[in-house]
Amino acid sequence: MNMARVRQAYAAVAELYIGLFGTSQQVHADDLAFIGRHLAGRPGTVLDLGCGPGHITDHLRSLGVDATGIDMVPEFIAHAQAAHPGGRYQLGSMETLAVADHSIAGILAWYSLIHLPPQDLDGVLAEFRRAMVPAGTLVLGLFDGDEVAAFDHKVVTAYRWPLDEFSERLTRAGFAEVERLQRPSDGTHRPHAAVAAVATGG
Repeated sequence: MNMARVRQAYAAVAELYIGLFGTSQQVHADDLAFIGRHLAGRPGTVLDLGCGPGHITDHLRSLGVDATGIDMVPEFIAHAQAAHPGGRYQLGSMETLAVADHSIAGILAWYSLIHLPPQDLDGVLAEFRRAMVPAGTLVLGLFDGDEVAAFDHKVVTAYRWPLDEFSERLTRAGFAEVERLQRPSDGTHRPHAAVAAVATGG
């Protein structure tokens, strides 16, 4: 998947997307609790990669987290800066993080990896690991499924993952899973999964 195509697809629906998903009240309470449990209360910078409208970055900051939101869609960053003027938001790519090695305490990638073709996942996870301090925390949200498969997401093609297989990819990249959360389809939302993992080794 060409990430420029993903950026263009989100830019085209940015206003609609912000209206549907742009506040923390529109995030499931269990998910906010999961994110807070693993990323709050730790010193150092946390990156919210693919931050979209900036609402979860702002939620993290309300918990005392030194969070910076990064997204590749200019419309999202402009909205986030206007809606949350006390926060830090910048354009950037999760494929090449503009940070020093082992400098980031935590990364949130909440539904940020769903458009990555499976063959590109390992490279992005390796970049996350490069940026992460020892024992840093990675929190991810993704679509759950019985097999790795593409599907027609409302914005642009996305992928679902079996959680065990995704966890194996995390292990290969130098992370160890510490908690997972799964929620079946409720007829409106697709099956959801969240994973928290810590960076292993030096």
